[in-house]
Amino acid sequence: MINDKALGIILGGGQGSRLYPLTKDRSKPAVPIAGKYRLVDIPISNCINSDIKRMYVLTQFNSASLNKHIKNTYHFSFFSDAFVDVLAAEQTIQSDQWFQGTADAVRQSMHHFLQNDFEYALILSGDQLYQMDFNDMIKRHEESGAEISIATYPVNAKDATSFGLLKTNDQDIITSFIEKPAAELLPNWTSDVGDEMKAQGRDYLASMGIYIFNRDLLIKLMKNPDTNDFGKEIIPQAIGKHKTLSYQYDGYWTDIGNIDSFFEANLGLTDDVPKFNLYDNKGIYTRARILPTSKISGTILNKAVIGDGCIIHAEKIERSVIGIRSRIGTNSLISNTYMMGNDSYESLDFIHKNNVDIVMGIGNRCYIHNCIVDKNCRIGDDVRINGGRHIDDVETDTYLVKDGIVVIKKDATIPRGTSIG
Repeated sequence: MINDKALGIILGGGQGSRLYPLTKDRSKPAVPIAGKYRLVDIPISNCINSDIKRMYVLTQFNSASLNKHIKNTYHFSFFSDAFVDVLAAEQTIQSDQWFQGTADAVRQSMHHFLQNDFEYALILSGDQLYQMDFNDMIKRHEESGAEISIATYPVNAKDATSFGLLKTNDQDIITSFIEKPAAELLPNWTSDVGDEMKAQGRDYLASMGIYIFNRDLLIKLMKNPDTNDFGKEIIPQAIGKHKTLSYQYDGYWTDIGNIDSFFEANLGLTDDVPKFNLYDNKGIYTRARILPTSKISGTILNKAVIGDGCIIHAEKIERSVIGIRSRIGTNSLISNTYMMGNDSYESLDFIHKNNVDIVMGIGNRCYIHNCIVDKNCRIGDDVRINGGRHIDDVETDTYLVKDGIVVIKKDATIPRGTSIG
């Protein structure tokens, strides 16, 4: 079944500098999460679970791995109209520039969208963690007679300055909007968000960057070449001119904007009842890999999420996510760590024939704490990585420290006996 009213448009984001070095060689939507998925799988899965199976992903930075992932993952029936297509920035007669913002990305891609029949454009971010049934939002949009709908989420004062804030009337119609207000302006932007949210100090209604536009209005708005961003220009200018609905979402949602939020979102999956629930009838889809089950020998596991195809001999793994094809040696202690895993195996035969000095994975007698280990890393024996606020921010060729989190860069080799922190 396909919801033929809506077309999904997923914004791949810009350079993703706040997620560096995870975005050094890949776009933000291609960043691995939860040991086996990529960020782009979240909005795509939400669309599929809502029967919205016609989707475009817009990107321009480091898009090769994203293209490969989508090509290898999302295959629909030959007789179906369903598709997930990547649209990278391209030179056309109308424009020879890269995307200048979220709205400009949509504008430059409109000729592709308009080849499809649809009533509503569902515009999504490619770097958020949430599960939402978009059918309910579309239903509210239709019932209210809105031309634009914005998914909104109550936030606290600390986070409010990082979002677009809005106020509504008693019919949830947005009456005013401000993008990333200064802290001194916040007292004027509190909203009636409900008793439960107020009790948590979440008094401000923030835009989630999830929009529904009526087709005809989107075509009209995209004709103005001077508006490049939805949050900064399109939405503020539309308030009062076009009926704009606030759709307040009360489930789990987090914006994966920086290393700290990315780290906590992944480690949160190890909770007994995680806020982002992968163990659901409507799950998250990703590439189907033919991998063996994980093999774990003599390891104490406590609040650990282990991907497929791992070979683990560690002494203890605690509050950590271990990605696919990971290898961890004997007597190693792993805690508060997200290990992304490996793209391939190194067989024993390969290791011996090529005299591989340090194999992919974590070696023997290592201590790894408060760390993100990117893909295909080699961490030698007796390495000690002790992340935390006691370490100053620093970057080397092989790792980066940001807000106390040590990020081992993709394909990096950490020599035996190295100590960080």
